[in-house]
Amino acid sequence: MEDFIDLSGDGGVQKRVLQEGTGEEKPAKGCTVSLHYTGTLDADGKKFDSSRDRNEPFQFTLGQGSVIKAFDMGVASMKLGEKCILKCAPEYAYGSSGSPPNIPPNATLNFELEILAWKGEDLSPKSDGGIQRFILNAGTGKKRPNPGGMVKLHLVGRHEGRVFEERDVEFAIDEGKEVGVVTGVEIALEKFHKEETSRLILKPQYAFGADGNSELGVPGNATVEYTVTLKDFECLEARSMMSPEETLAQGKLLREKGTKYLKENKHELALKMYERALTYLYNKTQEEETIQLAIYLNKILCHQKLNDHDEAKVACMEALKLDSKNVKALYRRGMSNLALGDLDRALQDFSAVLELEPENKAAQNQATICKHKIKVYNDQQKKVFANMFTKFAQSDSK
Repeated sequence: MEDFIDLSGDGGVQKRVLQEGTGEEKPAKGCTVSLHYTGTLDADGKKFDSSRDRNEPFQFTLGQGSVIKAFDMGVASMKLGEKCILKCAPEYAYGSSGSPPNIPPNATLNFELEILAWKGEDLSPKSDGGIQRFILNAGTGKKRPNPGGMVKLHLVGRHEGRVFEERDVEFAIDEGKEVGVVTGVEIALEKFHKEETSRLILKPQYAFGADGNSELGVPGNATVEYTVTLKDFECLEARSMMSPEETLAQGKLLREKGTKYLKENKHELALKMYERALTYLYNKTQEEETIQLAIYLNKILCHQKLNDHDEAKVACMEALKLDSKNVKALYRRGMSNLALGDLDRALQDFSAVLELEPENKAAQNQATICKHKIKVYNDQQKKVFANMFTKFAQSDSK
């Protein structure tokens, strides 16, 4: 039987392995761990708690302070399937207060632990488990990359154990798609520290989606794994530290980037740049509102190209708040209403354009299309109701 290992460096948390685990990986901060434990008092061996007696594994998030210090420290040292004894001094357990009525003050505790499983820290925006992180090397420092900041990293992509890409890459956060970096990696990077290495498990919606990537040999709807090392990064200066002139300049720069991507038909990238640009334009000057209007008009185009007409209408509303008689916003909202089958509202929008510009040929054509579709629909409804009344009449006569 192995001797105790001092985990804390001061003898406060000691571990003795009863059964070796498998593999080399250990749970990291942020992982959700599932285990069995039996806790006894070191003084007399009296059992005070056991998940086995409840026949229900205990789960907790590692490194969040939700359990005693010794648990966080001990579990982080364990491999999958490992069993051990964890000896915990009071300062790493319940201290001078104890945990009445079962644990007296200043009690040294022993826990027999068996780690059953763990899953990675969920970094997905919707907390849907689509981006799981397993930290292999915790990295250094407290700063993390932010949107717009440059990052340098090494990544290795795997699908079912096969390496499909390995490379060094450098890009600005939010523009990873331009260099072929999948969304899940880019989102996760904002939680990395310098020199951190982590394994990421990405579901299809954060990787290559339903289409997959034929060049890399990744099929559609595939869950993939990336091992990512953040070698270096530069943070973009916080908006709160910028002068009005600097925020305006940054907003203009991001707008120009967005327009460049729009012209290249890279609509998702363009939207990211436009969204960030708007966060810098908050000083309510005439120049900034002019730029905001141009951004919203281009956002409408991006959403329409992506066939997201509900979001396009939201952008139309924002544009019309700035200029209630903007012909482009009214016309584009009409096009989205038409695409959504809302013919009456579409006709209202095209009519509003014609009130401002009676000779607008595009609006005239769309208004004609709307009127025709509305007439076809009304004629169909008349026939439906006529047939219904005929059947009712026949039924009554019988």
